[in-house]
Amino acid sequence: MERKHFLRNIMLVTVAPAVLLAACKETGKPAAQTGPQQTFTCPMHPQIVQNKPGTCPICAMDLVPFDKNNKDHSLTLDNSQIALANITTMTIGAGNLAGFKQLNGRLAIDPEKTNVISSRVPGRVEVLYVRETGVKVTKGQPLYRIYSEQLAALQQEYLLAAAQARQFPEDARFAQIEKGARQKLTLYDQSDAAIQQLLQSGKVNPYVTYPATQSGIVSELSVTEGQYVAEGGPVMRLEGYQQLWVEADLYPAEAEAVKPGQTVKVMVAGWEQEPQQMTVQFINPALQSGSQLMQLRGTIPNPDNRWQPGQQASILLPVKSKNDILTLPVDAVIRDGKGTHVWIEKSKGKFEPRMVTTGMENYDAVEIADGLAAGDKVVVTGAYLLYSEYILKKGADPLAAAAGHQH
Repeated sequence: MERKHFLRNIMLVTVAPAVLLAACKETGKPAAQTGPQQTFTCPMHPQIVQNKPGTCPICAMDLVPFDKNNKDHSLTLDNSQIALANITTMTIGAGNLAGFKQLNGRLAIDPEKTNVISSRVPGRVEVLYVRETGVKVTKGQPLYRIYSEQLAALQQEYLLAAAQARQFPEDARFAQIEKGARQKLTLYDQSDAAIQQLLQSGKVNPYVTYPATQSGIVSELSVTEGQYVAEGGPVMRLEGYQQLWVEADLYPAEAEAVKPGQTVKVMVAGWEQEPQQMTVQFINPALQSGSQLMQLRGTIPNPDNRWQPGQQASILLPVKSKNDILTLPVDAVIRDGKGTHVWIEKSKGKFEPRMVTTGMENYDAVEIADGLAAGDKVVVTGAYLLYSEYILKKGADPLAAAAGHQH
């Protein structure tokens, strides 16, 4: 009996430490988490989701927390947030939409507004009042002063002819000679006032100052002070920019959509919000050298010289139109690799994405073929901010949410 008690005590001593150790391990285990676990995502790449803070492996942006259990597909903003994001809406309704074909063009100098100033007499340029290009001159402004020995000889000839005509007033031959000498001075751009002054002084003046015959910008200088120029030699070129050519390239097949005299829209790069109306004045019937392109041309006004020759422009040729369709501004429609959607204001300050199917489109409007109905209140400015805010708060692509909601 004593032997049995002894063996039982030995077993208790041996098993007790193991039991105590197991109990300690059980008490050391952390308690199971029963609350919702916080998740984080990238504002730019919502497919990146993890259970701890960090950075996006694609763009290295800091991950932001979001509630993955939130199944609400809408965003709610207060009045201050709406004003700060410049969110505006419009009620969509039936309207008309004209389609356009866009041609690449450019602005060019109108040759009708270009004037070459040339010397009317041979001589030496004594004074050049305009010495650099890009300077604006006005009509009547002195441009250069020239010394001409030939002009002095013609003035002396006229003084002699005028003296003979006064001495022999009854002689028609001397009157004819005086008239011919005066005509020579006129051809050399001598005004009646200058000729009268010559008669009163009786002295030749080989210097003559030439004014600008039109207002414009000096685009080229052909002489310098002290240089001798021949009769008819170029002195400078003036260009007027108050009216510009618009030139556009088009293929022969495209030429069927436009005719001379037709009105088209022109959008200058940087001024797309102010399209200009242009009448097509000329279509070159021959292809340009070394290409398969024809050229279209017209003119547009250039108020305050806001545009410069060489700027890019787009010409919009009307090709088709649709009536009684739903249309939205282009900026109201958001496109990505998964599809197209817009934002609808369901109630005051509450917005949700809606998948749409688009149709015909031009430079500022797009047809909504499916997904909306007349009377829907659609966000037309600030849609991209709603798109970003949705990703930031929900951690998901609004297009996927819109698709699941519509389904």
